[in-house]
Amino acid sequence: MLLGILVVLCFIPTADVTENKILVAQHPLLIVANQTATLVCNYTYNGTGKEFRASLHKGTDSSVEVCFISWNTTIISNNSNKEFNCQGDHDKNKVIFNLWNMNANQTDIYFCKIEVMYPPPYVYNEKSNGTVIHVKEIPTRIQEPQSTIPLWILATVTGILALYSVLITAACINYWQKSKNKKYHQSDYMNMTPRHPIYQKNKGYPSYAPTRDYTAYRSWQP
Repeated sequence: MLLGILVVLCFIPTADVTENKILVAQHPLLIVANQTATLVCNYTYNGTGKEFRASLHKGTDSSVEVCFISWNTTIISNNSNKEFNCQGDHDKNKVIFNLWNMNANQTDIYFCKIEVMYPPPYVYNEKSNGTVIHVKEIPTRIQEPQSTIPLWILATVTGILALYSVLITAACINYWQKSKNKKYHQSDYMNMTPRHPIYQKNKGYPSYAPTRDYTAYRSWQP
């Protein structure tokens, strides 16, 4: 009887320990300088699953699910955490997660998780080494306060001031030229004040007084 039981057990097929196993490989580091990251999750699966789910998790304990994608032979669906901008895409033997508008606070380690949802048995990959996404902080630009005065008003005022300056300068030049010409013409007139004769200088007459004509005081003789 015991021999018969052993013979039956010999014909029971042994389970393949490698079947339905999922292995995931990720790039160890991503440097994000433009707020956009593309994380590729390469995986291998040798089972017969028909419906899959792939998700991206944040943190050493994978406590935050960033986004996920699920697909079967005909349908693909996406969903993202409201705190992230993330979308997944499935290709042969890999899942691509695209993230954008990232900030420095989202720098962390990220893990890919691949699950076989159907048919049973449910299978998922062992935790990989993950990918460190380092998001560089963008320096803030100090914006200069913009003038509330419209540009055309500034241009008009500037033009008026420039024209006023030109007119004032021209008036000053014209006044200077007229003053110069006036002084030049005044220097052409001779001093016509009569002078007394040289021989009368010492007779008590002021140097500026004109010489008197004493013949005018003589009485007329016929």
